[in-house]
Amino acid sequence: VQLQASGGGLVQPGGSLRLSCATSGFTLDYYAIAWFRQAPGKEREGVSCISSDYRSTYYTDSVKGRFTISRDNHKNTVYLQMNSLEPEDTAIYYCAKDYRGWCSDEYDYWGQGTLVTVSS
Repeated sequence: VQLQASGGGLVQPGGSLRLSCATSGFTLDYYAIAWFRQAPGKEREGVSCISSDYRSTYYTDSVKGRFTISRDNHKNTVYLQMNSLEPEDTAIYYCAKDYRGWCSDEYDYWGQGTLVTVSS
């Protein structure tokens, strides 16, 4: 099982990035996937989650209205579209596979992170 996050980089405040989480070694159709982030000196926090059937999505309050999670099971990839980025969004972003098809907040595999830096 592998999850590979990509798409991070340096962006100015107000800008956008789209992160991708490419998965392999399991059938993505059956599992929820979540995005987490960890800023320097802070604990890891959950950012967003999407259920296996695309129907349910969840966001932490600080990103609601700015971030959108989506998935393409045919491409074995989950995305995180991040708009109106703020310096407070600077962090390493990780994707994780849930044990279940719904967002149960229990994860068994994690990808390596991709760094997002929001700065002018």
